[in-house]
Amino acid sequence: MAVTIEDLYRNYGILADASKDNLSQHKDAYQVILDGVKGGPKEKRLAAQFIPKFFSSFPELADAAINAQLDLCEDEDVSIRRQAIKELPRFATGENILRVADILTQLLQTDDTAEFNQVNASLISIFKIDAKGTLGGLFSQILQGEDIVRERAIKFLSAKLKTLPEDVMTKEVEDYVFAETKKVLEDVTGEEFVLLMRVVSGLRVLQTVNGRQQLVELVVEQAFLEQALNPADPDTVDRLLQCTRQALPLFSKNVHSTRFVTYFCEHVLPNLSALTSPVAELDIQLEVLKLLAEMSPFCGDMEKLEANVNMLFTKLLEFMPLPPEEVENGENSANEEPKLQFSYVECLLFSFHQLGKKLPDFLLDKVDAERLKDFKIRLQYFARGLQVYIRQLRVALQGKTGDALKTEENKIKVVALKITNNINVLIKDLFHNPPSFKSTVTLSWKPVQKSEAVAPKRPSGEEMGSGGSTKKQISPQPRRDARQIYNPPSGKYSATIGNFNYEQRGGFRGGRGRGFGTRGNRSRGRIY
Repeated sequence: MAVTIEDLYRNYGILADASKDNLSQHKDAYQVILDGVKGGPKEKRLAAQFIPKFFSSFPELADAAINAQLDLCEDEDVSIRRQAIKELPRFATGENILRVADILTQLLQTDDTAEFNQVNASLISIFKIDAKGTLGGLFSQILQGEDIVRERAIKFLSAKLKTLPEDVMTKEVEDYVFAETKKVLEDVTGEEFVLLMRVVSGLRVLQTVNGRQQLVELVVEQAFLEQALNPADPDTVDRLLQCTRQALPLFSKNVHSTRFVTYFCEHVLPNLSALTSPVAELDIQLEVLKLLAEMSPFCGDMEKLEANVNMLFTKLLEFMPLPPEEVENGENSANEEPKLQFSYVECLLFSFHQLGKKLPDFLLDKVDAERLKDFKIRLQYFARGLQVYIRQLRVALQGKTGDALKTEENKIKVVALKITNNINVLIKDLFHNPPSFKSTVTLSWKPVQKSEAVAPKRPSGEEMGSGGSTKKQISPQPRRDARQIYNPPSGKYSATIGNFNYEQRGGFRGGRGRGFGTRGNRSRGRIY
């Protein structure tokens, strides 16, 4: 005979009125409440509330009680499911914590927004009861669960761990997160890698020099820097770009970028023109040159320094054209006027300048006279074109302040002025005899660190374009704005000068079979 509302209330009354010492004697009354999950909607809602209330008093019925509540969590009626999920944390005691966490993690697969939010809230609740046990359930599903559960569990960790207080996320708990994450990273997709790196990058226990070095080691393992680059494979290029992005904020004067810079010099630059872009609208050459430039200030001692500086020098020459030959009347042919690719040159010149500090006699002793003469001719020609471009930009921005500088066209011109001013400063260093490597510039796409001692004022277009000195700023993730292209009025000097929206806050290209490969035998097996 089915349990009725009256049966549930009557047996609830028996249990509620019983003394604590005698409560366990009323096992039959609790069994009636458990049987309530087989009733109608009203009986199920009551059972969802009554079962957890007396759960701890009947350890011999613990499995039956959890299974009964789980039945309600899987009910067809979403309101019953939500009620049952809301009460699940009350079962999270002792050895049951792992099981409850495992159940809640599986319930993340729901597509009902209110139900999903309730699962999140219940997971947070049991975190505060036993963080390590809760993580055990989450990581169990990440390592062994279905694709949708794994995906949402990783996203939960990425979004929620950083919100938990220190008394929950203790050192022991954070160490456990790091250890389990390393296991997961043995077999991940690209998107999962980015999310998991956010998880471990936010751990307080890793905010030391040693901790950041450990994070770099994790990225190095994923980047496969011991293997040669296949420039024709977009997935290989994709992986390298994303790994470099994850490592970039970790580099400092104490955590070196040497292995990445070396790999870029030895494997990426020689194949620069052959790189296959993983995204159709991405200027892949400029993208990798920007990454190299951002890493170069944090490069430590290199085994093959001269060879790597020489590779940078060679690549720089490719982007710095010779002056066009004069025609019979002594004038240059307008059709033969080469384009000056300012964005590429800014990156290469900056990287060469940074590594050149480690080998200051390179242009004096390591380059033959003929090649040095050729370089100076290219440098002089580029510098002349640069001055023309700078004058055009300054005239275009003259007198513009405030909102006038915020139009898309003027924002592009301001960035162009930053690029050209940076190149100008670096070229002047190389014109010194002997060449100097002392000037400091802020890369055009990086934020300029403002001095707090100076009263704020609205900068003019010229001031915004100056290549000022700055210290390294570490941001959670390097940001790239939308692509911007500005063609100068003369038509002689064109350059792609903006930043590229490729990172997407760490997102990879769509499709489970792309990025870092796909996991397991469920169409997600590791392929790299």
